[in-house]
Amino acid sequence: MANADTLRAVSSPENVAAIDIGTNSIHLVVAKRSDHGGFEMLTSEKDMVRLGHGGGDMRGLAADAIDRAIESLDRMQQVARSFGDVEIAAVATSAVREAANRHEFLDRATEIGVHVEVISGFEEARLIHVGVLHALPVFDRRHLVIDIGGGSTEFCIGKGGRLIEARSMKLGAIRLTDRFFAGVTDDDHDGSVGRRAVKDCHKFVRSALAPTVHDLGGHQPEVIVGSSGTASTLATMALARRGDKPRQLNGASFTADELSDLVDELTSRTTEKRLEMSGLDEKRVDIIVAGAILLHEIFRAFEVKEMVISDFALREGVLYDRFGSGAVDQLRDLRRTNAIRLAQQLDPDPRHALHTARLATELFDLTQSRHGLDDDARELLDAAAIVHNVGLVISHASHHRHGYYVIRNSEQLTGFTDHEIEMIAVIARYHRKSAPSTKHDEFGALSNDDRETVRVLAGLLRIAIGLDRSHAGSVESIRVFVDDDEIRIEPVSSESLDVEIYAARERSDLLADALQTRVRVNRIADSG
Repeated sequence: MANADTLRAVSSPENVAAIDIGTNSIHLVVAKRSDHGGFEMLTSEKDMVRLGHGGGDMRGLAADAIDRAIESLDRMQQVARSFGDVEIAAVATSAVREAANRHEFLDRATEIGVHVEVISGFEEARLIHVGVLHALPVFDRRHLVIDIGGGSTEFCIGKGGRLIEARSMKLGAIRLTDRFFAGVTDDDHDGSVGRRAVKDCHKFVRSALAPTVHDLGGHQPEVIVGSSGTASTLATMALARRGDKPRQLNGASFTADELSDLVDELTSRTTEKRLEMSGLDEKRVDIIVAGAILLHEIFRAFEVKEMVISDFALREGVLYDRFGSGAVDQLRDLRRTNAIRLAQQLDPDPRHALHTARLATELFDLTQSRHGLDDDARELLDAAAIVHNVGLVISHASHHRHGYYVIRNSEQLTGFTDHEIEMIAVIARYHRKSAPSTKHDEFGALSNDDRETVRVLAGLLRIAIGLDRSHAGSVESIRVFVDDDEIRIEPVSSESLDVEIYAARERSDLLADALQTRVRVNRIADSG
């Protein structure tokens, strides 16, 4: 495999792309290198080509499957090149890796101008791990990543950016479907799966998993992560049963009990009835039973109680591994790094935003005895303060409302869940102008507890912004005195703070109302 540093030295176009050629689907992601590190995602594409379907347990690629894959690959590269000068890294996994006639596919790919690298199972697991580390804040927690593909399943144990253990098994949704449920979607079959086939599939998977469970089971991971189609589909279905429809799946979770219920329902329905289940992509209806059984047995074997979903997997792993810096300090604090990157891209004065964030979190800490919010709320305040001015990229007028839209629809805030991004966007939306009101759709849609949290955090943010009204970073620290009927804030500086104190006083009403107390902003030893 070519060294990533060598690749960057040879060519460093502004745009880069990664193509993941899997057993079930071909995925593309195109990104633009950011001046501030990392990537700005430009587009993504997916074609479900079933490259490994019907190939005799992956021993060979069927001619029609190769045709579909080449057609998709050609389209993918055209999409990538439509963004101008672009460097493309394409990798192939289980279906191509195991096929005796893989050279037919590889030669045809070369003919259309795409060099495809066939990667090992271990390398596939490593790259998936890289992708997950850029999507979820699991860097400092021991984690088990499970990626169920069409032909193989990868397991990764990691912590602190280090891949501790990795395994790749020849278990996948398509491979198991071909073995145990072949023909269930034929025209003369209603798609129901027999009890015997379901039982045999469970037994087979359980037996096949045993060596990997023995090797990895003692690591006791703190968080279990699922990536790619099977886990994402089952998570979407579980969330739909709860009545949840998040805008993004990254960071969402589902439980072992929810998965067990889904397996029971999926295995008891015909194809037509499965299609009625909310959250199930009709293109996966024929392979979801096998995928669900496989994941259910993995949950049982590793005693998984809950799984968190990563939107990033192999293709993003290729992107960051081949073209990214991969700085360890950025991964250690993934969420804050991405918030800062968004501010650097869109805020004309990101230094002011960072200084405001420091002041806001300092106020949070010094008033915690009164508001009683936890560290999760503190992180939301920090992020909202960092990105509160990104709406200026649209216009100054109503930039607080523009900011809500930008934050809510940005793809840069990886690491935060859908609900957390909504909270950050709403807090930032109320950094100025009118107070939160249930007449506003975004605020009215929140739960009562979330509304109270937003009122407190937006109140703290407004005062912090006032304390850097001149954008000069003059306030060095803050002293806060909390009494039964008053919060007194005294900024510390060697410079005159007349403008800052006036601005902070003018912005103190929201916090006072949220905490039902008087808030005073004074000079040190100033009675006000």
